[in-house]
Amino acid sequence: MTTADGRELHYMVAGSGEPTVVFESGMGFSRSAWGLVQPLVAQRFRSVVYDRANLGRSGDDPEPRTLERITADLGALLTALDSGPYILVGHSYGGTIALATTAADPSRIAGIVLVDHSDENLDSYFRPASIGTRILGFIHRATLDAMGRVGLLAHLVRRMMPRMPRDVVDDMTSEDLTWRAGRAANEEERRFVDGMARLRDNPPMFDGIPVTVISGARAEFLNEETRSELNAAHQVTAHRLGARHVLARKSGHQVVLTEPRLIADEVFRIADA
Repeated sequence: MTTADGRELHYMVAGSGEPTVVFESGMGFSRSAWGLVQPLVAQRFRSVVYDRANLGRSGDDPEPRTLERITADLGALLTALDSGPYILVGHSYGGTIALATTAADPSRIAGIVLVDHSDENLDSYFRPASIGTRILGFIHRATLDAMGRVGLLAHLVRRMMPRMPRDVVDDMTSEDLTWRAGRAANEEERRFVDGMARLRDNPPMFDGIPVTVISGARAEFLNEETRSELNAAHQVTAHRLGARHVLARKSGHQVVLTEPRLIADEVFRIADA
């Protein structure tokens, strides 16, 4: 689809049936992050994955990637699809985008599934990152890019994600684990705290829209304290929205990879209700 200012957003559709389920990926990840979840949902419903601007096969956006800008793009995609009502499923920062998009126009949203989402009630988001953390992030992205150039990355990803379809792994390694994707993540991260602060000051409230909040149970890349604080923030959000709160007991942050069936079942639960 083409946005009002001429940018192209790439999306892919699988399955049929209402409601349409639209997936929003986390920071720095394209549609490929949903490679295990979308096929499950597509068995019953029309399901859509897409690439945000600067990611995957979508065009670049010269404007700052604020939460409002990203939300407007998703809203434009929903309008172009013209197949509502929609269930929005967002992982990590994608959950934040799903919430903001629903707040902008709740009339076409039939439900929301937040998958270990970035929650505005987590205080640590508002503490400045150390120089050491920023340097480690730069080294991490440079290492991934170098491994991709010599062909090691695809092999490692396939071993880590044996159930992921091969074509999705190929797309993930050639599009997501690259320097371009890293720049896109950095651009979104620079505006992340401002967007979260606005949500914290004006928390979304929805009347009659069912919501499921899924929290990872394991710390993994987070320390135990941060994991506990994030899940407590999820409980606050679930209470505010009258949401169902589900614990993904086998998962850390990457529930989309470790428990795809759990996510699909929550989509089905909302659709059946």
